[in-house]
Amino acid sequence: MTNKKNIFAICGSTRKHSSNHSLLKAIEQLMMDNCELTIFDGLENLPHFNPDTVEIAETVLCFKQQLLAADGVIICTPEYAHGVPGSLKNAIDWTVGTGEFSGKPTVLITASTDGQFAHTALLETLRVIEAGNVQQLNLLVQFIKTKVNAQHQIIHQPTLTAIQQLLHGFMQTIYQPV
Repeated sequence: MTNKKNIFAICGSTRKHSSNHSLLKAIEQLMMDNCELTIFDGLENLPHFNPDTVEIAETVLCFKQQLLAADGVIICTPEYAHGVPGSLKNAIDWTVGTGEFSGKPTVLITASTDGQFAHTALLETLRVIEAGNVQQLNLLVQFIKTKVNAQHQIIHQPTLTAIQQLLHGFMQTIYQPV
């Protein structure tokens, strides 16, 4: 693997110091030899999705361009009230009719206290929009606050091992699409 792959990461939390953002920063460190990881920081700036919109906002166009330019996508999200955070679902909704996720190797990590409801719902959404290999590239990390610290380190060995295995599968999918 000589040239670095471009990975676009989306944090489903808009909190400045979220556990999901810390987990993405830890993943960035794990992937730095093979990838250039860009964490999208404009989730809260995307306008509400409306299929009748004629003139697409610049923030949406930029989001879509970053998705298209990426070799792969990582979504790391919490669960809010047993569901997908609204801002994340809104961002994904902007891609439903235009196919930016279609065939794109995509990792889903749901990292929350519980997370199982959001994880199941988001997996279904990503399956419908044909995100590449997401059925094999997903992980539910429960009780995330005990597994990653504020210094962006995964401090729980089984979680670190599971993420390393997930990232290995992700890189295989990028280099040898399924």
